[in-house]
Amino acid sequence: MKKILILAGGYSKEKEISLKTAKSVYSELIKEKKYKLKIQNPNGNFVKNLRKFNPDIVLNLLHGRYGEDGYLQSILESEKVKYTHSGVLSSSLAIDKIISKKIFIKNKILTPKYIRYNFNDNLDKRTFLKNLTYKIGFPLVIKPINEGSSVNVFICNRKNIFKHLKKLREHSEILIEKYIPGREIQVAILSGKILGAIELKPRRKFYDYEAKYNPKAKTKHIIPVNLKKSEYDKVTSIALKAHKILRCRGVTRSDFRFYNKRFFLLETNTQPGMTSLSLVPEIAKFNNITFKNLIEKILEDASINK
Repeated sequence: MKKILILAGGYSKEKEISLKTAKSVYSELIKEKKYKLKIQNPNGNFVKNLRKFNPDIVLNLLHGRYGEDGYLQSILESEKVKYTHSGVLSSSLAIDKIISKKIFIKNKILTPKYIRYNFNDNLDKRTFLKNLTYKIGFPLVIKPINEGSSVNVFICNRKNIFKHLKKLREHSEILIEKYIPGREIQVAILSGKILGAIELKPRRKFYDYEAKYNPKAKTKHIIPVNLKKSEYDKVTSIALKAHKILRCRGVTRSDFRFYNKRFFLLETNTQPGMTSLSLVPEIAKFNNITFKNLIEKILEDASINK
């Protein structure tokens, strides 16, 4: 019987989503009699509890900082325990929106124009607005550099930018990028192969935290995506390229905007959600991969030294 330790919860703002993901995955795996399962929130006694349970595989279902950024992965590497999803380096590169953007640009992947903004810069409002207009142009998007699930992401114009900036003061630095209108396309990669794509039509301004996780938000999921074959091949090949250049493992989901016949890669998520409303299970289901099969494929990819 394989012992699987499911990591869920954590310390990031996506804690609730991680717990929901774990619940979905646990209820699916428990049906199989071949697994001994345990869900653990990685607290101060994490290593002690890890050694006590002594799992064959750690199924990492954490999101955001400490779980998705290479921190926890480095502990598992040092403990020589097999774990799912991406390794230390690729996790730390992918979660940092600025580093990953630099990698995308270097590899000729289109991504929105951006600047890094430090709250200590203390530019006067007029100079700040002038700089933004010149370097990026309005409307624009402000977001933390290393949070996921569209936590604290705001679309801003000249009038409301300072109001929204105040909400991000807890972060010393943030990303400010050009707002790209157009269609929202997301692509899943599984075990180094294209799994498929889905289009989202949020009723809200964009696919934010509410649109992602609240069924009442009534975000429309469109699969198969209404793209020409050449367009579909293009967006899925960009997602695969991003997965490979970041050296990701297991499953990833890349988020795109399709505007003026061009695909802009916003980010690549190394630990996408696996709740009932999540996109990767939906893409997998459309491609005749059950939720259980999807989890087992992720488990099969578990290793050390990624």
